[in-house]
This record gives sequence, C-alpha cells and structure tokens, in this order.
Amino acid sequence: MHRRSLLTGLAAATLPLPLARLSAPALAQGAAAHTLRFIPQADVTTLDPLNTTSYGVRNHGHMCWDTLYGPDTSFVMRPQLAEGHVVEDDGLRWVFTLRAGTKFHDGTPIRAQDAVASIARWSARDTLGQTLRARTEAMTALDDRRFEIRLKQKFGPMLEALGKPSSYPCFIFPERFATVDPTTPFTEVVGSGPYRFVASERLSGARVVYQRFADYVPNPNPPSLLGGAKIAHFERVEFNIITDAGTAAAAIQSGEIDWYEQVAPDLRPLLARNRDITVERVDFGGLMAHLRFNHLHAPFDDVRVRRALLHSINQADFMTSIMGTDRALWSDGMGVFPRSSPLVNDEGLSALTGPRSFDRARAALREAGYANQPVTVLHPTDVVNNNTLTTVLTDTLKRSGLNAESATSDWGTVLQRRGRMTPPSEGGWNALIVLFGGVDLGNPGVHPLLRANGRRAWFGWPTSPALEALRDEWLEAPDLDAQKGIARRLQAQFWQDLPYIPLGQYFVDSAWRKSISTPQKGMALPINVRRV
Repeated sequence: MHRRSLLTGLAAATLPLPLARLSAPALAQGAAAHTLRFIPQADVTTLDPLNTTSYGVRNHGHMCWDTLYGPDTSFVMRPQLAEGHVVEDDGLRWVFTLRAGTKFHDGTPIRAQDAVASIARWSARDTLGQTLRARTEAMTALDDRRFEIRLKQKFGPMLEALGKPSSYPCFIFPERFATVDPTTPFTEVVGSGPYRFVASERLSGARVVYQRFADYVPNPNPPSLLGGAKIAHFERVEFNIITDAGTAAAAIQSGEIDWYEQVAPDLRPLLARNRDITVERVDFGGLMAHLRFNHLHAPFDDVRVRRALLHSINQADFMTSIMGTDRALWSDGMGVFPRSSPLVNDEGLSALTGPRSFDRARAALREAGYANQPVTVLHPTDVVNNNTLTTVLTDTLKRSGLNAESATSDWGTVLQRRGRMTPPSEGGWNALIVLFGGVDLGNPGVHPLLRANGRRAWFGWPTSPALEALRDEWLEAPDLDAQKGIARRLQAQFWQDLPYIPLGQYFVDSAWRKSISTPQKGMALPINVRRV
C-alpha cells in the first residue's frame, strides 16, 4: 500500500475534488468558526434510528433526539429527558416524571403520552426492550409529565433499558411518529434533542447537516456523556461522508475537517505526527467483529455446517488484516463478551484457539452432508474495515470448502438486504460480517447477537430455547457473582448452538484538530464539543 507516501503530498496540496463537492454551500470564514465539520464512520442511511443498528444512524439519533435516561462517563445511568422516578409496589410500579419546559423541534411540548408511545415502539424492536415488554402489564400516561409502567414481573435493569445508548436507544419521538410500525421507517425528523436535522441539505452518500435547536432545554446537570447536559456549542454540524481513508486524512490535515471519527490504523502514525492534530482513543469499549449466519436457509440452517468453520476460523487473521501486527490494538481468543465486560470468560475457547485446519473444516462439511450450495456473503465495499474483513471471510469460507461468493455493494444496500428473510436466490443472504461496540455486548440482556428467539431475533434469526432460558436466568441473578456463573454456562451453550462466530476485538482511535475541545470519552459523539 502506498497510502502514506501519497498523503504527504495530498496534505500540502489543495483540497481533493471529492471533498470540494461536499463543502457546498460554501462557508465564509466567520461562519466556518460556528460549524463543526465531522467525518462519521458511516453514512446516515435512514432517518429512523429504530430501522437499523448502524452506528452512523445511531449517532444521528443522538444528535436529534433525547432518551429518558443516559449513561454518564462512568456508564452509570442518570436522568436525561426524565426528571426522575419512583418505584413502588415492591418493584412492580415505576412512575416517571419528565423535565419541565422541554419541546419537540416543531415547538410542541414533550408529553408523557409521547414517552409511552415511544417506549412501546422501541420495545417491539430492542432486545432488552422485548423483555421489558413481556413483563409489562400496563403503561399509562398519568398527566402531561408523568407516566407509569406496571409490571407483571420485576425488571431490575429498567434504567439500563430506557437509557441504552446503543442498538437500539429508546429515543423519545412525538406520539404520531411513535405509533408508526417499527418495521416501517419514518422519513421526517421531528426531534427532541439539541440539533435539528436539515432535510434540504442532505446529500445521500456525501453530507448530512444539523442545526442548533434554539429552544432545546438541556439537562440541568453538568455535561457527562449522555447522562448530563447535552450542549450544542456549534450553530451547525456537518457530517461529511468520506469513505476513502486517504482523502479523509488529507482533509483533516489541511484543516477542512475538524474531527475524523475512526482513523484507518495505517494512517494513525501520519496524523499523530501533525502538531495541529490530536489522535486518541475515545471509545474504550472497542469493537468486536463477528461472522453472522443466516439460520433460515441452507447451508447454515444446519448447526453441523456452522460448527465446521470452528476448525478453520483464525481470529488473528481477521484482526491483523485491519489493524496490523501491533497487539496493543486488538485481541484474539475472544468468546461472547468483550474485554471490558465483567462477564468475559474462557469457557469453551479451545474451539477457536486450538490448531487451525482447512482440511478438518472440509472433512466436517462432508460429514454434515454439505451439497456445495452457494453461500452469499454480503460485502460492503465503502466501509474500510468491513470491506477488508469480508474479503478475508470470503477467502476463508472458500478455503474451508464452501462455495462462497461476495455480493458486493455499498453499505446502505447491505443494510437493506440483511433484513430480508427470503432465500439468497431471491435477494436474501447467507453470511455477513457484523461489527458491534463493547457498549452493546457487555451482558446477555443487551447483546443483540445472543438473542435466539427465531424470527424476532436480530438479523440472522437463530433459534435456541437453551440460550433464551440462560438469558432469562441472567436477568434474575441476584448479584455479579451469580451473573458470572450464568455467563460461563451461557458461553458453553453458545459453542453448541453457534448463532455466530466471534472474530476478535479491536480498538480504533479518533483524530481531531486542536482547534476544538477534547471529545467526551465513552462514545464518539459530536455533542458538548466547542471551538477553542
């Protein structure tokens, strides 16, 4: 790769043409001082944050909407849109009160009715929300600012559910949006958060624009990730979609971009040498890569075919393909949970850490009766790490004896196609690479890929009554020690059912110009950042 030598020239040259097209409408120097120019990890492919677990869309959601609760920088849940709550009837009645004076972007007040409808829509979609929904007897608005949730069965992680920062956050929408079927994405944004979405300036694949909402009433507590005040210090925030890492690095070096969310690992040394740029880790939870199977169609509807790949998958191959050989940037020997989770354990890891053998994988496929069916691998070519990991995956599947083929497309098309339950020959799929942050994988309650409730599960739709029972048992555990024991048994069952295969954990740095303040650690969100 000649990227490093190329960029030395690019940084000193004029702005590359692709970025020049993004900068319209042109900003005068004074206006530029009030604009934050941000390169997100991926485009905002849909306006509805319940329509996808894409982190690009999730972050768009946090720009536009508030949640009732949110994690502070220590990931303790704090009131956000809520003022507070009381718990009664031995944990079976929760009464929540909204903060006074809050408004939607159309000027209407945020009411308890909006919160009730939003929770109902979210709980049909989210993994932890589905559990809350099953345990809820009734949810009712008591007046404009108060609502209650009456439970049939205790639900300890109530605040963790309502304050989830990721996959999927329980954003509060106007009631008319919240009553839309969660499988039908809405196409208009009427937010409850610090920034308004500027629909007229959206350019798919190129630019998303947000403008400060003047009537936003921040949380009265000091800023602390999503559990305190969310301050819009900039009049305008631009998400510039630049998928080429070289162009992105050149843009931040030239000063045309303020913040590059995820730096390509091989470009980190180049940017770190620039005295005007800070390169640091913002998200310490890291990212985990997974091979997700489609359990509805052959060949991966047969667990023996899925298990055959345990002979040949090498986590280190996947991690070095995107992060290089510096082991400070990645970990192999990974099971179900990330390193940041107190539940991480080594149960059954020998399935992936023993000697690797493509011959044994091919033999296991023959024993399983694999009949050379095509294996369609969804392959986004415009997301750097996903593109590279999918290339390695397709090669690994072929060498293991599978008739694998990459279905190349852009990221938006992958997000649309992965939701199809139809056979691959009719527009569906068999396998794909899935990336989730540690924040989404820390325990069985929030872990999207561990749900195994069939067609209600996350894309891939595995079915395992045993995994579901262990998840329910974890939710009832009285303390962390009990949770750890359940997590170990769950991971043992995981290797038997194999809803997916972990491919390793890695860590990515952000880069920002020293003309803006240091972003809050925990999640790379362009909120509470100011020009200095």
